[in-house]
Amino acid sequence: MRSFLIAVTGLMLFATDAAQAKVSITVDKDAQMMTVAVDGSERYHWPVSTGIPSYETPNGSFRTFRMEEDHFSKEFDDAPMPHSIFFTKIGHAIHGTDSEGRLGTPASHGCVRLSRAHASTLYALVQQEGVLNTTVTLTGSAQVALARNPRPRTNNVVARRDPAQPYASQDPTQPYAAIRFAI
Repeated sequence: MRSFLIAVTGLMLFATDAAQAKVSITVDKDAQMMTVAVDGSERYHWPVSTGIPSYETPNGSFRTFRMEEDHFSKEFDDAPMPHSIFFTKIGHAIHGTDSEGRLGTPASHGCVRLSRAHASTLYALVQQEGVLNTTVTLTGSAQVALARNPRPRTNNVVARRDPAQPYASQDPTQPYAAIRFAI
């Protein structure tokens, strides 16, 4: 009887594992794009932000092991990391961001950032299929991504006197009237 129960329990565990799909998350750091596949069938393609060159997101294949819906970074001033899916023991995760304008270019301290909506969708999928059934594969380089799509340089704003106007010091009631800003 005891061996029968062990065999039935083993079959039930095998059946439970077989019912869950394998989720594969691939991040191409060169293109700053994520592809999500379930059982080999691609479902999503999303822009991401990976680590800047000095905080490069590691390459390799990793198994996800922990999820936190409302995580805050202990290393970076309690920065919000909504819908976090952790894939390295030293804290690298996939998570949502408020800096959606930066998606498509390296911008993080090593994590993989997604829009909040995409992070929520991915989190629900991984939660449904099982965190231990999910792999993350990262390839490429932040250097290549920046070379392909350089960040727009913000010109320093320089105050210059408009030559058609008198110096500002000549009219103390209008100290900045003669200054225009060149961008």
